[in-house]
Amino acid sequence: MQDESLTGRRALVTGGARGLGLAMALGLARAGASVSLVDIDAEALDDARVRLAAAADATRAMARVADVSDEAAIRSAIAATLDAFGGLDVLVNDAGIGPPANGRSLFSNPEKFWENDLGRWRRTVEVNTMGSHMMAALAVPHMIAGGWGRIVNVTTSLNAMYMAGCGAYGPSKAALEADTAIMAKDLEGTGVTANVLVPGGPADTRMIPADSGIDRAQLIPPERMVPPVVWLASPGSDGVTGMRFQAALWDPALAPAEAAERAGAPAAWPQLGAQAIMPHD
Repeated sequence: MQDESLTGRRALVTGGARGLGLAMALGLARAGASVSLVDIDAEALDDARVRLAAAADATRAMARVADVSDEAAIRSAIAATLDAFGGLDVLVNDAGIGPPANGRSLFSNPEKFWENDLGRWRRTVEVNTMGSHMMAALAVPHMIAGGWGRIVNVTTSLNAMYMAGCGAYGPSKAALEADTAIMAKDLEGTGVTANVLVPGGPADTRMIPADSGIDRAQLIPPERMVPPVVWLASPGSDGVTGMRFQAALWDPALAPAEAAERAGAPAAWPQLGAQAIMPHD
């Protein structure tokens, strides 16, 4: 079985105070990584820091309040991570604004695109697309310098990208998906990879509101993200880039490489994803 130990690896997780981000951060810490959390919610972040320190130890856990759409703030967060851990190997871009933030309920009374508040629309793109892009652009030189690194971008299911009423959420995540495919190509030969990880359906987070009518027992637990993100952050995924993985399809009973084979497909769309690399050896 391929090595999934993350001992000595340094990770930064945005949107790490709750939901998918916190689940992935805890999983990375339990696998041996030092983890830096970034989130805009100071109160939730304090609670997350305590949980992270309990999952690992205080020397491998840190947290910083930052808005990922603020360049100065994320430069500062990256610098603090480098100072605390001595480097940065893994970036997980999970911070995001979901459809419920775009006005009326997506499920019972969705907004038409011409009804969207333009300020909310712009803010969603600034966080979901530009924020993730800036984090990657500012973090990746440190990975390239070390000859190894991982960018994991959390987008959404493809049908959610063009779902009626999804306002800015769908387009912002589609842009990040395409950006990931470009990152993977631009990073060829550097030892740094870029991939997409999605739940593979509605996840049990606050982005699915109580008025959705969806049985929460049918939602995907955030913890399903842990096995694939740990593998993506490990040496076991060396050479795998330009791919998207669905956590709901990941079978933890299988060897990680086989689970990845079954849960993965090229990132973005077929004509772009043809260049993706998924080793089979």
